[in-house]
Amino acid sequence: MFTENQLLSKIKNFAKQAGLKVVYSVLLLFYSYRRKDTPIWAKRIIIGVLGYFIMPFDALPDLTPIIGYTDDLGVLSFGLVTIAAYVNDEVRIKARLKLRDWFGEFNVEELVEVDKQL
Repeated sequence: MFTENQLLSKIKNFAKQAGLKVVYSVLLLFYSYRRKDTPIWAKRIIIGVLGYFIMPFDALPDLTPIIGYTDDLGVLSFGLVTIAAYVNDEVRIKARLKLRDWFGEFNVEELVEVDKQL
């Protein structure tokens, strides 16, 4: 199980290292979880996926340059595809606003690959 503080702390501390796509995927899941309309089964998937993301030990250590977040992105992608029906425009807007807080201005085109999964 994870807490909101643990998740946001990890993202904030490792945002630049994890990259825009990973952080955007996490935020889409997080804001989908917070939606009242997201059903319990989908929230359970989100908890599992985000729990995997914040675990200090996983298949590929996150501190490994370049490939460290590859496994996380794969798990995040699975979670997003599974709960895609609950990622609406409001969720996307909140995620992009938070990205701007952490990354400053960014090229929205970089997020297209993630959005295509949905």
